[in-house]
Amino acid sequence: MDRLWTNARLATMAGDGLGIVEDGVVACRDGRIAYAGARAERPADAAEIVDCAGRWITPGLIDCHTHLIHAGDRAGEWAMRLEGASYEEIARAGGGILSTMRATRAASEAELVETALFRLDALLAEGVTTIEVKSGYGLTVEDELKMLRAARGLGETRAVRVSPTLLGAHALPPEYAGRADDYVDLVCDAMIPAAGNLADAVDAFCEGIGFSPAQIDRVLAAAKATGMPVKLHAEQLSALGGASLAAGHGALSADHLEYAGEADVRAMSAAGTVAVLLPGAFYFMRETKLPPVELLRAHHVPIAIATDCNPGTSPTTSLLLMLNMAATLFRLTVSEALRGVTVNAARALGLADEIGTLEPGKACDLALWDIGDPAELVYRIGFNPLHMRVKDGRCC
Repeated sequence: MDRLWTNARLATMAGDGLGIVEDGVVACRDGRIAYAGARAERPADAAEIVDCAGRWITPGLIDCHTHLIHAGDRAGEWAMRLEGASYEEIARAGGGILSTMRATRAASEAELVETALFRLDALLAEGVTTIEVKSGYGLTVEDELKMLRAARGLGETRAVRVSPTLLGAHALPPEYAGRADDYVDLVCDAMIPAAGNLADAVDAFCEGIGFSPAQIDRVLAAAKATGMPVKLHAEQLSALGGASLAAGHGALSADHLEYAGEADVRAMSAAGTVAVLLPGAFYFMRETKLPPVELLRAHHVPIAIATDCNPGTSPTTSLLLMLNMAATLFRLTVSEALRGVTVNAARALGLADEIGTLEPGKACDLALWDIGDPAELVYRIGFNPLHMRVKDGRCC
């Protein structure tokens, strides 16, 4: 063995619940978990032994929905919303996503990496070892690819797994005003094929201020035709059946879901589509329509939690805060919240065989915590008890 973490308490997330092992051990070989379980069955000594002094070990946290790469901010628009303007009104007046688009188009790839690093570092400091990063603020083939390359660049600069997602169908750029179908042609015929070596999945925004279900259907079909997995921003502001549409394409996830109904949830359950809930956006936009958590539970749809880190509707870089918000605002249990940033977040990225639980064969991505009980990670606000972050078996 290369490394052995001993005298620990484990929340493996394997099976149902937290998968707790008291007096546990994690062993690593070649960056992979070789053993995770009770000390009594531990393997032989390793080259390095780390005494955890009774600390808790969880899988490294996974932020499965972010817009980390962008230029500029939208603090001024937030101030407008405080004075009564709606998100839709600001968007239709040229603000919102389009204001970030203009700043992002003007930025170089290197500038996008540099400005994203402080956001990324804040997440890593809370135990995140895997992060999804969407494009969607370039809205030309060249600028979307620039964003995806910048996302890849983050993983080359920091010890973190980055999963880039093409979000070309995020908003209608001004040069295509009144020609949404033509822009969808661009996304399907040029953008998706060009992103094949840079993106792990394709996303889109199914909403009245985004794209219609018919247009989204074309985007998802084009992605699937190239073999790329899909996911979808769905039912955030209105009920358009986007979640059902996504499930029909076998989507990895449908995200937001405040207006999802039982038909949507049934479709997601049948397809194995993960529900990604984004309490930061719900809170920041002062929404009142709760996502259908009881329906998701009733139909056994896996629930993931993410920051939705973005400049307009969820400018947060704290996944731990999202755990508390998911419990407080959405009434998730401790187990649901913690599984939402580990095993179910891995499912939402199509990486369940690779990360998300402490099981042999998976990447040795760990978070060690100075806590007395895993519930503290959900219970406390503004509290970061991370003792150590481990990526591929190496402390970082």
